Amino acid sequence: QVLLVESGGGWTQAGGSLRLSCASSGRIFSSYAMGWFRQAPGKEREFVAAISASGAGTLYTDSVKGRFTISRDNGKNTVYLQMNSLKPEDTAVYYCAGTGSRLGSTSTRAYDYWGQGTQVTVSS
Repeated sequence: QVLLVESGGGWTQAGGSLRLSCASSGRIFSSYAMGWFRQAPGKEREFVAAISASGAGTLYTDSVKGRFTISRDNGKNTVYLQMNSLKPEDTAVYYCAGTGSRLGSTSTRAYDYWGQGTQVTVSS
């Protein structure tokens, strides 16, 4: 079983920055691709970013390209999402997820493990 715990959410004004962290309890963290998803009220959960098990490959949804950066530290069993130039439309609960595949995916169905989520609120 893999336990994922997110932290770093909060409130900021438009144009601000936040850094999300997701710590994993699994001993095989380095073999899991990781992803970040978000869900706004009344909307479906959507893909934000993913990173391969090695960290060499990353994927982003178009709306966050150039503003968000996903990274990981396999020595600390942690994946990060650095969010800059935040917009009100980025407001959502952000979830990290892990998959036994070494490559990331944009689909929620590809992920086996999920964190509990952390709220990000961006005011205009």
